[in-house]
Amino acid sequence: MKRSLMTTTAAGALAVASLASAAQAETLTLCWAAWDPANALIELSKDFEAQSGHTMRFEFVPWTSFADRMLNELNSGGQLCDLMIGDSQWIGGGAENGHYVKLNDFFDANGISMDDFIPATVTGYSEWPKNTPNYWALPAFGDVVGWTYRKDWFERPELQAEFQETYGRALDVPATLEELKEIAQFFQGRDIDGTTVYGAAIYTERGSEGITMGVTNALYNYGFLYENPDQPYDLDGFVNSAGAVAGLEFYKELYDTATPPGSSNWYMGENIDAYRSGQVAMQMNFAFIWPGVEADENVGGGRSGYFPNPAGPAGQFAQLGGQGISVVAYSTKQDAALEYIQWFAQPEIQAKWWELGGYSALSAVVEDPGFATSQPYAQTFLDSMAIVKDFWAEPAYADLLLTMQNRIHNYVVAGQGTAQEALDGLVADWIEIFEDEGKL
Repeated sequence: MKRSLMTTTAAGALAVASLASAAQAETLTLCWAAWDPANALIELSKDFEAQSGHTMRFEFVPWTSFADRMLNELNSGGQLCDLMIGDSQWIGGGAENGHYVKLNDFFDANGISMDDFIPATVTGYSEWPKNTPNYWALPAFGDVVGWTYRKDWFERPELQAEFQETYGRALDVPATLEELKEIAQFFQGRDIDGTTVYGAAIYTERGSEGITMGVTNALYNYGFLYENPDQPYDLDGFVNSAGAVAGLEFYKELYDTATPPGSSNWYMGENIDAYRSGQVAMQMNFAFIWPGVEADENVGGGRSGYFPNPAGPAGQFAQLGGQGISVVAYSTKQDAALEYIQWFAQPEIQAKWWELGGYSALSAVVEDPGFATSQPYAQTFLDSMAIVKDFWAEPAYADLLLTMQNRIHNYVVAGQGTAQEALDGLVADWIEIFEDEGKL
């Protein structure tokens, strides 16, 4: 990567220091999920403490309870958090319910332009309403669902020969979801070095968001749309289109024929564990796990490879993850919190963020000539971020999510009814929610 992005500049230090000189030292609390990137942020933030004189505290909550804990905090007007790295789907509620400080004037006054960030992250993490220049967060952590695979298994000559004979093509990174399913089925129940292994670990978790964050990677690519592109909140025939039904049927077949026994309630952690312990040939997971995969003594060091979510009949898309960082409207330390935003937005800080294991959304970092080769997964991250779609970011997103979790899990995992019935039911659920919201 370019040296100019790798070294903290005196100008950046002076910019933050000049703010700090005008405000007393504060103790700021930043709230986020408890996961590996949060540990990297602690390390990164030592630079902010040194430059600004402020002290950083961190409130990290496991993903399984993150939404409940932090949304309750926001909805109650609590003052625990000065800065919130909230999920992308929270942006509508954060804006409309007054939880987040609008950042437009601050960005303008401090030369922070959203044109400098990956466009999909601006739309996904910062804007409300979507596709309008109203900003409630700075893109903080770019993330997307992609795939990890056992490159060392794929390269075994005996498996290559058998797969070629069976499918008439090389055992390699799949170009389509159908090819992915065939590879997963090929490995299902196979003996690898005396151990029975399985095809793929996919998202099936019911309690929070897991199965929705998984199934959308099939639904999008088969033609599912959240609404009529020409008429907001017009759902029938888009959520439950013939293509969407086919995508849901694909996901169920993948679950039924190519996943480990007992994987009926798996999400990020379970998939990581299954992959690192050598149970599966492939895993679906958000990109944040890739640094840990590379560092793992069992699956790292060239034994793993990475690829974007493959295409389906209707195109190639992947579920957006990631978050923006917002100033909480109930904080009594908003000036100091804004200093942190200004510091974090600097190109040299964003470059260091990538070095430490964070996923920068700043174009200057990801478009640097050395970025694509800086890590084995860097090109896959770039390719994946170019094809993202996201779940609803409506203020009622939690209700929208819960109904989808139930409908999809009941069909895919519990085997209740048909795909058409599941999606028809989801349309009815979502129409009722939007009617209650006064949007229909």
